[in-house]
Amino acid sequence: MATILVERSFAEPVDLDALNTLEKQFGWCMETNGVSLLQRFVAGDGRRMLCIFEAPDAEAVRRVNDRAGVPYERIWTATTHRSG
Repeated sequence: MATILVERSFAEPVDLDALNTLEKQFGWCMETNGVSLLQRFVAGDGRRMLCIFEAPDAEAVRRVNDRAGVPYERIWTATTHRSG
């Protein structure tokens, strides 16, 4: 499995309740594509978001987001590097 980052921006502050509802509605799609949401980071103004997923590849995360109609700017595979 890979760590996949998704960068998002919104014209208006994001409605996290609506996003959580979408995640539940498309849980079947996430499961089918082997995608798991690990964490979300939301900017204080609610207009930017970074989501961290575990998935087979970035394309699997792209498929899920496209199917659910959730906007994104970039989706990319990341590696973890610890300091020190």
